[in-house]
Amino acid sequence: MDSICATYRRKLEDEQISPPLAAILSLTELCATSNAGTMFELVKALNEGADFLKQHSSNPISLNAGCELFIAFVTLFPHDSASFSDLKMELVKQGEAYVRQALTYRRKIGELAVDFIKDDSVILTHSYSRVVMETLLLAHKSKRISVFVTEARPRGLGVKTAEALTAAGIPCTVILDSAVAYAMEKVDFVLVGSEAVVESGGLINAIGSLNIAIIANAANKPFYALAESYKFHRLFPLSQYDLPSHNSRMLSFPSPLQRDRPSPDQSAAQASPFSTTQEEIAKNNPDVDYTRPDLISLVFSELGSLTPFGVAQYLVGMFAG
Repeated sequence: MDSICATYRRKLEDEQISPPLAAILSLTELCATSNAGTMFELVKALNEGADFLKQHSSNPISLNAGCELFIAFVTLFPHDSASFSDLKMELVKQGEAYVRQALTYRRKIGELAVDFIKDDSVILTHSYSRVVMETLLLAHKSKRISVFVTEARPRGLGVKTAEALTAAGIPCTVILDSAVAYAMEKVDFVLVGSEAVVESGGLINAIGSLNIAIIANAANKPFYALAESYKFHRLFPLSQYDLPSHNSRMLSFPSPLQRDRPSPDQSAAQASPFSTTQEEIAKNNPDVDYTRPDLISLVFSELGSLTPFGVAQYLVGMFAG
């Protein structure tokens, strides 16, 4: 199973390939090399491969959406090939063809979302998203826009977004994550990408997205999410702690240190046991959070502009065959 992880990492080296698509391509390779002689054996091998990928990923949410989509496709695919070997090859071809088609979705979403962007708009975005970048660069061709980008700690990917927007000639300012409420008065709407959109119509995205959505809602500013349909995920979290990426180490308290009382001549710094780094803070905090559907104005997908309820309806239909 180590080979599927190597394949997954290799696919992600392509800047255009997102985790769900890398997962689909990894499973197509597993399908091609599998010794399975029946559909039961093939689906079992694919499920084992998907589980192995998830176990070796720190954030398996979007990866799992791709695995789930491909395995559902394999299960529902008509079995009318001359041999099972031919059927496996056809599944591989269909999986690869889907990924090629999926790479066009960002452009379609951008073209749809641009119609909602007025001239002279001030937009707030969070972290880094390929589909958000596609949309902003497309909007810049015909409209004047300015963009606030959050720093997006701990990964700091907002700087990557700002560099790309500035290089394209789009006025852009990086703001502190803690300055979102301060900047919101100047913002016309919020535009974010997604790790996944779940059955409730809620959004899983880079940590801090929920904070931004709450502030936007309080300020009566639209909060738009952009998501390719392969990020629609059969998951129904009721709280942050229901996310698959959550573990007991997050937001944990260190064990109290058993120390002698400091002597009178010790300084406060010498007496304090506290010591930390940015890396340690990042390890103790989540990478993503869950934004409730009532805080989301619209979800833009290649399928159209959907309400959160519309996403839920689509997911039911998609996995019902």
